[in-house]
Amino acid sequence: MKPVAIFRHAPAEGPGYLADFLDAHRIPWKLIAIDAGDAVPHSVEAFSGLAFMGGPMSVNDDLPWIAPVEALIRDAVARDIPVLGHCLGGQLMSKALGGKVLRNPVKEIGWGEVAVADNDTARAWFGDVRHFNVFHWHGETFTPPQGAVRLLSSAHCANQAWAIGKHLALQCHVEMTAGMIASWCEIGADELFAAKASPAVQSADAMQRQMADELPGLQQVAERLYAKWIDGIPRPNYLDNPAY
Repeated sequence: MKPVAIFRHAPAEGPGYLADFLDAHRIPWKLIAIDAGDAVPHSVEAFSGLAFMGGPMSVNDDLPWIAPVEALIRDAVARDIPVLGHCLGGQLMSKALGGKVLRNPVKEIGWGEVAVADNDTARAWFGDVRHFNVFHWHGETFTPPQGAVRLLSSAHCANQAWAIGKHLALQCHVEMTAGMIASWCEIGADELFAAKASPAVQSADAMQRQMADELPGLQQVAERLYAKWIDGIPRPNYLDNPAY
């Protein structure tokens, strides 16, 4: 089976729970560490899916890898290869497919509730879940590209997720693990202090106090989303090898 390509844009923003999920389902994956200088593939041909993680940069920055990543996303969508984006990854998907990435009215950092939209596409991805607490760490947001269906919103950010067919873009973070949250709180200490007046920013202590209560539920949501997403992986590759 062809692997899922997972794109990492910052050392602390790896695949997290997504990697655990793929390993549990015996789906091979390959890390493409943009932060370590890995080249962006010229074609999606070698992969069964593309997953893009977060990062502190903006998709509007003049970085040499952004245009090739956008071209790869368009190649995957054209070939019906599923694409998944988390935060920066969702913004890359939006920009590649004609949406915009803009400054959000406020920074959202920490645990916060999102509401599931009342439409058939949202129900296909989230089932009976109508709202849940998710982890946020963003100052920008996307607009859904043409043909996309909005799936999630929050009090401070209208566009928290969208889908086009088998492709899913998230502004929020469902991939979190306890280790990732602790690491981000340490690395982002200065950002947290600078943004502490925002009504949507928690302290590091508050985030980690809530983690024991919130993380299991978040991972249940992630499990559902990732399970639906892998259903979009081309079936001949997925079923021909009994090992998978």
